Amino acid sequence: MFADTSHVLPRLCTTFCAAITAIGLSLLATSAAAATPSEANAAINILGTGGDPSKGPFAEGYDIYRINCGTCHDAGDARTPQMMLLRDMTPEAINIALTQGVMRVQGEALSAGEKIAVSEFITGRKMVAGGNDESLRMCDEGHDGFDFDAPSPFANWGLDAKGTHFIPTEVAGLDRGNVGKLKLKWAYAFPNSQRMRSQPAIAGGAIILGNHSGAVRALDLETGCTRWNFDAEAEVRTGIVISPWRAGDSNARPLAYFGDVRGNVYAVEAATGRQVWKIAADNHPAALITGTPALHKGILYVPVSSIEEATAAAPGYICCTFRGSVLAVNAHTGKQKWRTYMVGKPVPTAAEESMWGPSGVAVWNSPAIDAKRNQLYVATGDNYSNPPTKLSDAIVALDLKSGRIKWHHQALAGDAWNVDCFTKINGNCPEGEGPDFDFGAGTVLTQDKNGREVLLAGQKSGITYGLDPRNGKPLWQTRVGRGGPAGGTVFGIAAANGTVFVPVFDKVSVQESAFPASPGIHALDIASGKRLWSMLLKEDTCAGKPACVTGIAGAISVTPELVLAGADDGHIRILDTANGQVLWQKDTTGSHDTINGVPGHGGAISGGAAPIAYRGNLIAVSGYGFAGRMTGNMLFVFAAD
Repeated sequence: MFADTSHVLPRLCTTFCAAITAIGLSLLATSAAAATPSEANAAINILGTGGDPSKGPFAEGYDIYRINCGTCHDAGDARTPQMMLLRDMTPEAINIALTQGVMRVQGEALSAGEKIAVSEFITGRKMVAGGNDESLRMCDEGHDGFDFDAPSPFANWGLDAKGTHFIPTEVAGLDRGNVGKLKLKWAYAFPNSQRMRSQPAIAGGAIILGNHSGAVRALDLETGCTRWNFDAEAEVRTGIVISPWRAGDSNARPLAYFGDVRGNVYAVEAATGRQVWKIAADNHPAALITGTPALHKGILYVPVSSIEEATAAAPGYICCTFRGSVLAVNAHTGKQKWRTYMVGKPVPTAAEESMWGPSGVAVWNSPAIDAKRNQLYVATGDNYSNPPTKLSDAIVALDLKSGRIKWHHQALAGDAWNVDCFTKINGNCPEGEGPDFDFGAGTVLTQDKNGREVLLAGQKSGITYGLDPRNGKPLWQTRVGRGGPAGGTVFGIAAANGTVFVPVFDKVSVQESAFPASPGIHALDIASGKRLWSMLLKEDTCAGKPACVTGIAGAISVTPELVLAGADDGHIRILDTANGQVLWQKDTTGSHDTINGVPGHGGAISGGAAPIAYRGNLIAVSGYGFAGRMTGNMLFVFAAD
């Protein structure tokens, strides 16, 4: 970390910035020449430099990094975290690593001020003395207490164990009759943040959610004041899972579970935010947790993903060694019970060990639980390098107790792909590259109108699948979108009363397709896969907003009468389940006054954070800030009364 790299770092940083810019803009299907300055700057600002590290707001930290850190962190060694991986940590976490953590020996050569400066450069964010205290607005007496009479109404990210994202009307408090009365109750902005990807949990009268800054906060549902704050090591993009307890049991000790983008998994007390345990879900430096862990009978099931698909495009990176997996741990202690890898152990596949494989098959969606059959379901991503393997782009059933794979259905074979297939910078694109048709959306176990159980999965190809949960045999498949690397169904589907509701992004495609782009929501009959209705979004939904795209990549929720959907154009829409008619909508983009006094702005609504309805309230986050899409730092609570 200490060799002088002044002769190579400017070139490496320039090339790296160009690669990341290309990645972000590719997902918008725009070239660098066609991109607006704001889009290009947003992508380049991944390093917090505005494009030229030596002239940016963190120039001092850049010089320290260039001289002391670049040899290791820009060398392409898969064992050393690269800038892309470090950028999502908080500057406080980087500083702790340099002062008392794993990098303390290397940090001894730096003064306290230099450690702060390099921490700020790496993350592109200022350290705030005393954390984010100025934004907390702590609750006063009367709103600061945890309500043990109000257990969480939802189980896991999918709102029930089976992942349906279904909310009964008596829980939602919203229906066709009152949804039109929704008005803003309060708005809250997270400081030092550009992304809102954590689906809120409800427990003890509080909304609990994570954030880009690494902050996890419990906010009083009625007033928006802060009951407690917990600072994770890095961005928290997973939802929050709350352990159940019996209403009125004041001796209960419910825990809140979540993961961060450094691959850590946490358990904290839901009433206080005090950390109970923390583990690293995987020792690979590119590992991260995108899918929310699932809780069942004292076991936490953790899907493990990575960012190595993108780092493969970084200059000099040796691709690829990450292995997607599902990890089962004791929910009370964090101790591992089993781990099941989705791909075999990588070995060198080229001369001088410059290429490795097989790799990839990340799990970036939340598991669905099938207690009756003692199994859980996940859907997987593609391989990052050759050879392609049988569990990539597949739906997989695992035994809950042992992790043994009971069956799998591979929707697409031979899909080996990484971002270098777009950038063509590093020579890491697999020969015979695939179309990048991951399964990012969580699986759903539900019933058709005749009571037959069906397992559902939506793919980036634009195809929705219905499978027999007993053996994985296909029952039907229906194309609802054109699909693409960032098209089709990306983060989540929902099911209610014999119908599956499928969001489609479809803004981006680099492959030829005879099927038209179909961004919006599509309703299918669960028994047959037959399309019942479609609500398509029009191009004018962006109205010229920079970095705005039309489509629905994020997860959605559903009640018996309503579909709750955020969109990448920044709108929240509530549809009628019967016909797709829009009953209510709200544009969340632009600036907003906030209850905690932090400047707020809304943006794209995407990722795994679906809008939630609870007791007449609509709870939604705004700001995706990833892959060139609109940034934001907002939490909104609307009420029908």
